[in-house]
Amino acid sequence: MLVNQILSMKASGDIYTVAPDVTVADAAKLLSDKRIGAIVVSDDGKVPLGILSERDIVRELGRRGAAVLDQPISDLMTRKLMTCSTGEDALEILNRMTQGRFRHLPVVDEQGHMLGIVSIGDAVSARLKELAAEKEALTGMIMGN
Repeated sequence: MLVNQILSMKASGDIYTVAPDVTVADAAKLLSDKRIGAIVVSDDGKVPLGILSERDIVRELGRRGAAVLDQPISDLMTRKLMTCSTGEDALEILNRMTQGRFRHLPVVDEQGHMLGIVSIGDAVSARLKELAAEKEALTGMIMGN
């Protein structure tokens, strides 16, 4: 299954972004309100500059304490952002996420503009659907259907 198919299966195609100068507290509230695990950092809402995850916030809270909540997210965000394209395969991005130990992958076009975001849960779900379809096809072949 390709990334564009995964995006089309998502319940919401919303892409939530925040500017780099937003405080960690405001970003945490948005993550909580939208029930998402990461948010893309962007000046214009189109080109990703970085990503901030729940894990990033918790790690820095443990390291620096509550004062980190007043800092801009640009201080915490992951700047070395991994992305993918719509033509990539679910298994390929699952491998990349597992090896890189991250759970969210912005999908970008040739100009670097965001088209969506794929979570590891989205990729696992797509892969399971793919495996179920393969099983059904093989079962049908064996049974002569």
